Amino acid sequence: MTLSHAKAGEVVDISPLGAGLESAKTTTLVKTDALQIVRLVLQAGRSLPNHSAAGILTVQCLEGRVQFNCLGESHELSPGQLLHLPHAEPHSVECLESASLLLTIISDPSGKRPLNAIDEASDESFPASDPPAWNAGKRT
Repeated sequence: MTLSHAKAGEVVDISPLGAGLESAKTTTLVKTDALQIVRLVLQAGRSLPNHSAAGILTVQCLEGRVQFNCLGESHELSPGQLLHLPHAEPHSVECLESASLLLTIISDPSGKRPLNAIDEASDESFPASDPPAWNAGKRT
């Protein structure tokens, strides 16, 4: 059976699962070329080893508690807390008590890595030798 994802304009319920949390499974809610939204369900004591996602990632704790390890730090996430990671940033998760998390992965459908500030500056439409169009603090 093929799992259907939410269509544009369709309302998706992401309320806490409560008593149904222990029997719930991870579900992809929305999937397009550039966006994927997943309700990740983890049972207490389970973990996800170090891995990365092909895109910018947000993680929102809907219920339960997890230890989220990324960027050289450990963060305990509880309901109502959210964090984000840059493109393809390695991370791991330890589930402290059964939890559901809302993951949002934003990717570039062309397969190109998103620009960082340095790449973006080098992609500007004027050559580096051109002076800026404004003079900070100077009146002519």
